[in-house]
Amino acid sequence: MVPFKTFLFDLDGTLVDHFEAIHRAHSYTMRQLGLPAPSLAQVRAAVGGGVEKAVERLVGPRLKAAALAIYRPYWDRTMLEDVKLLPGARELLEKLRAQGATLAVLTNKHGPSSRLVCDHLKIAPLLRGIFGATDTPWLKPQLEFTQHALSVLGEPAATAVLIGDSPYDVQTAKVAGFPCWCVTTGTHDAAQLTAAGADKVFPNFFAIAQELGL
Repeated sequence: MVPFKTFLFDLDGTLVDHFEAIHRAHSYTMRQLGLPAPSLAQVRAAVGGGVEKAVERLVGPRLKAAALAIYRPYWDRTMLEDVKLLPGARELLEKLRAQGATLAVLTNKHGPSSRLVCDHLKIAPLLRGIFGATDTPWLKPQLEFTQHALSVLGEPAATAVLIGDSPYDVQTAKVAGFPCWCVTTGTHDAAQLTAAGADKVFPNFFAIAQELGL
């Protein structure tokens, strides 16, 4: 039996690779503003706290509103291009679901966009919930966001684990009182995740499945 009943998954960099589309949208936005396009590394370093924070990190507070007005409609038109599941993601979700686990997405990505992505990649039927930015007044790592998700799922924090790829995920789990397992498929490496306080760090979902005996 797996050691947790509820698995909360981050989305970008954890379940899915969406960085090409995100990079393209930020590049388009910044060129429209007369700014040089950012590198992929710059975009990867900017994301994690929601699109508003990412945009502000890239263009600065003065241009934030103008950038968001360009970014959002472009993103809505192009978000499903170049998005893919990370290796082992579908297999792990299917195995956990077969064990009777409750599975959900907890992300700072725009909630409606997150649901479209999960539908597009055909993993939505495996999930009991997809909770993202604008669905509530809160974001990770705020405790209220996690409590809201667990309340909707009808599951206690005592049997939960959060699987993510960033210090935001580690902080989210810590304030909610349950473990965070991290993968290095996203924005941070093993040393950074360990330093942030991740309970365990894995190279990919295949390693997590092995740890869980699946």
